[in-house]
Amino acid sequence: MERLEVKKLNHHFGFTEILKNINFTLDKGEVLSIVGPSGGGKTTLLHLCAGLLDVQEGSVTNTFKSSAFAFQEARLLPWKNVIDNISMGLLAKGEKNSEALKKSQEIALRFGLEEDDFEKFPKDLSGGMKQRVSFARALVLKPSLLFLDEPFSALDIGLKKELQSVLIDMISKKEISILFITHDLMEAIRLSDEMLLLKADPGHIVKKFRFDLIQNQREDRYVFSKSVEILQDKEIVSTFELELK
Repeated sequence: MERLEVKKLNHHFGFTEILKNINFTLDKGEVLSIVGPSGGGKTTLLHLCAGLLDVQEGSVTNTFKSSAFAFQEARLLPWKNVIDNISMGLLAKGEKNSEALKKSQEIALRFGLEEDDFEKFPKDLSGGMKQRVSFARALVLKPSLLFLDEPFSALDIGLKKELQSVLIDMISKKEISILFITHDLMEAIRLSDEMLLLKADPGHIVKKFRFDLIQNQREDRYVFSKSVEILQDKEIVSTFELELK
């Protein structure tokens, strides 16, 4: 069984305690979100889970067969065009050029890019187009586990919903597992099976929320009503400092 398991995870930067006693499990086919205010340690936790930082105390056990990462910034290589950016990982795995090209073009179209965009360089792309390329680059590898670092935060509402719809389609088909961080509760409610609330100083999990309705049935009314309900939770109010002054 593919799984990501975090046990008794602590982390320090120098003398500053960033994370304390983090415990959770992400099973194959599930989507887990981590929400909390800025500066609470969410990105550090994600980087530890993805192997981008060394674990100091506790353990992170990842038995997923493969993984990919999409960042808040697209992080495209400026000297490569759209298709070359998308196909990088495939070529690094030893795919033939022709096969890598075909797969990259197919997923570019799936993420709303057009054939006229294929030869464009990052400097010629809007922010939204760059993020489409970033998602395509991560998912063309067909990873078992996808790490997302607030990838929708700089996008307009329409594009955000469009990209989320692509992910929801993949989730409904059990094609992928996702661990993502966000400070947007509605985003977490729309996509997650489970949401962890991370409180700061140091970052520690204070509550877990479970959503049983499958993602492709969560219409806006469901997301809005759940958001209103959760925003009244005492731990949410305290963590995001929503008390009226």
